[in-house]
Amino acid sequence: METICNEFKKKVFLAVLMFAGLTACRNNGTNTDEDAQKEAKTPVTLTHVSIGSISESIEMRGTSVFQKKAAVKANAAGYIDNITVNIGEEVELNQILFIIKTKETSAIENLPVLKDSSLKFSGLLKIKAQKSGILTTLDHQKGDYVQDGDQLGIISERSSLVFILEVPFELHSLVKVNSNCDIVLPDGQTIKGSISRALSSVDALSQTQSFVVKPLTNLTLPENLIAKVLILKNTKTKAVTLPKASLSADETQTKFWIMKIINDSTAVKVYVKKGIETNDKVEIIEPHLEPSDRIVLTGNYGLADTAKIKIQKTEE
Repeated sequence: METICNEFKKKVFLAVLMFAGLTACRNNGTNTDEDAQKEAKTPVTLTHVSIGSISESIEMRGTSVFQKKAAVKANAAGYIDNITVNIGEEVELNQILFIIKTKETSAIENLPVLKDSSLKFSGLLKIKAQKSGILTTLDHQKGDYVQDGDQLGIISERSSLVFILEVPFELHSLVKVNSNCDIVLPDGQTIKGSISRALSSVDALSQTQSFVVKPLTNLTLPENLIAKVLILKNTKTKAVTLPKASLSADETQTKFWIMKIINDSTAVKVYVKKGIETNDKVEIIEPHLEPSDRIVLTGNYGLADTAKIKIQKTEE
């Protein structure tokens, strides 16, 4: 009987040891999973809602042209004896630009009759500027033979430089005469402009209507400069906006959402309806957001509907 009792005690002891071992293993596995979950947090930075003005513009192309030009013409047939200016230089009213030696003078300049000191005829004709401006073209060089009435060059009036804006006819109602716009030059500089008038014809091929935009600047701009003209389409003064980087979208760009922080370690997906959009920010129409709301700015790509996060930095 004593032997049976000892065997029973041994079996009970072994069973207790096995149960304790299994419990310890199970606890160790549970702790490992919990630790992994605690460590699986996405680092993010935060931003906040801003309330202020936001504008939406349409970008179109404009080309600079001089509207007022004066042709400089020869007033007699002969050879160009001298040119006093270079292309691109400023000229003043009545400034001498060209000197022409008539063909008759060239034919008889070596004859003895010209040695008579009583003859005052030089045979040199001075061509003067009929207006002030810039000599934008030079059609002949020294020594060229020209006929009476031939064009020698063109003077462009600096103050007449404008941008010709090409507007698709379906958008012409957005372009208002006497309204202001922004002109973005190729070097990135932005100047103000005023839409002065619309031209009365439409291009047959492109179906675009031309508008004249006067640049409001003292900058010296060249002709045929292609710039971007920004026409204001819509503006709001008290819009709720977020940085564009905080917005996520599906592959079809039809659904948009943000990740809203509900506590220091959790962010949830909130679908939004956007309004006016610029290069760096977007208007949020729905749902209503408060300036105190914390929104994920970076690190939001691929986050689940409810995601564990680790806040790295809050945008000031």
